Amino acid sequence: MTINTETIIRPVDTPQAREQGLASRLDSFTGLGDDEATFVRILAHAPGYAEAIWDAMAEALFEGNVDHSLKEIMRIQLAVKANDPYFSSLRSKRALEAGLTEERIAAGHGNFLDDPQFSDAEKWALDYAYRMYRTPETVDAAFYDAGKALWSEAQIMEMGGLIAIHYGLQTFMATLTRR
Repeated sequence: MTINTETIIRPVDTPQAREQGLASRLDSFTGLGDDEATFVRILAHAPGYAEAIWDAMAEALFEGNVDHSLKEIMRIQLAVKANDPYFSSLRSKRALEAGLTEERIAAGHGNFLDDPQFSDAEKWALDYAYRMYRTPETVDAAFYDAGKALWSEAQIMEMGGLIAIHYGLQTFMATLTRR
């Protein structure tokens, strides 16, 4: 699928991006539903950064010990918060194949704390993503203590990294998108 997003910075042509050594990063974007790999092609103006940034984003989303579908819901919640139409429209094929639905995605950026479809651990994770950029002062020792009753410290760091990397880059992409 091609995501139709008009950008302010012109994406590098795909053949040129491939020549710069970005082929695997371009190909991996099909796993998010963007056959054009628009984000990587914009970053290709600085190929070293494109590699590092996409690798960090992919590691945070696709690897680790937190359920990928939950991280996908968190990622989309952050994209919605960032007002980023590009990342808001992308969907992980792996998460969809595992059964993630649009209804569950929407619930993840709705009233998730009162939604019985989410476990206490999932509610905490979604709340973590929600609070980080809305009310960071509430992400305090008491909040983390509550999280440690549900998640390992390694999982909390994994989610924190996902939140920091994805929200920051989604905000960046939102500035590059014509609305």
